[in-house]
Amino acid sequence: MRDLAAAPLVVIAGPTGSGKSALALEAALRFEGEIVNCDSLQVYRYLDIGTAKVPPADRRAIPHHLLDVVNPDEVFTAGEYARQARPLLAEIASRGHLPLVVGGTGFYLRALLEGLFSGPTRDAALRTRLVVRETRRPGSLHRLLQRFDPQAAVHIHPRDVQKLTRALEVVLLTRRPLSLWSAGGRDPLRGFRALKIALDPPRDALYRRIDRRCERMFASGLLEEVRRVLAMGFPESSKPLGAHGYRQAIQLLKGELEPKEALYYAQRNTRRYAKRQWSWFRREPDVVWIKGFGDQPDIQQAALQLIAGYLAES
Repeated sequence: MRDLAAAPLVVIAGPTGSGKSALALEAALRFEGEIVNCDSLQVYRYLDIGTAKVPPADRRAIPHHLLDVVNPDEVFTAGEYARQARPLLAEIASRGHLPLVVGGTGFYLRALLEGLFSGPTRDAALRTRLVVRETRRPGSLHRLLQRFDPQAAVHIHPRDVQKLTRALEVVLLTRRPLSLWSAGGRDPLRGFRALKIALDPPRDALYRRIDRRCERMFASGLLEEVRRVLAMGFPESSKPLGAHGYRQAIQLLKGELEPKEALYYAQRNTRRYAKRQWSWFRREPDVVWIKGFGDQPDIQQAALQLIAGYLAES
């Protein structure tokens, strides 16, 4: 049974490049909404072009939250995201506005809505040993996790050192796999009833759009953005600088790639990332899929009608 006393909350998810931001702006204008970022790269300061942030001038006076909250060399976990986002949702609702959680980082969304397990505290010495191991033998952490917790290894990308380190930390400290810890002990979001919308554009069309977006990023100053961040003293090993686009820009600056190669790998890796996002949100329960791009007028109209009906029920 639905809890009609709970406050409304709208999630707009989907793969990168699917038009989530455009749809969110229209929804915020129509329903007095405020946007809460749910993208794990857009939380970082100084990284704008490669993360495809909506420029302030294009935000149409809509409040945006959880953008530019940490420096590139700082750790910002899914748990920290949930700790900061939950009070924000309550503040937005208290103003009589509609919270719109927008982004493609499925793990952040899961932490926000379902909560995370209460695993062991961090062990700095163990983490250091694991990171050193990965630095010396790239891919070794994922292979180790496949041995100790194959179920968790399926859901963690081989190059996501932060998540691999945490998963191994849990299993090595507790002798209990992360997948078993994750099965219980969560603290779900209370006081809200979420409508989860995911955009589902045609795959070939999305891949073409991703390729064009990568071209624009390099043409509009991605290299200069990376130079600026590095000149500020942030190391190239900073987590967001390992993301698709940024990694290739650094390799280009270091002479490890030619311009055409850098663009090719940025495009390819971003397409692969979009495919993983699709897979993640397919497993997310109670998602309403809308087939199309969020910046198409007919798709926007369908989504706005869906939200209007949901709010009428609330």
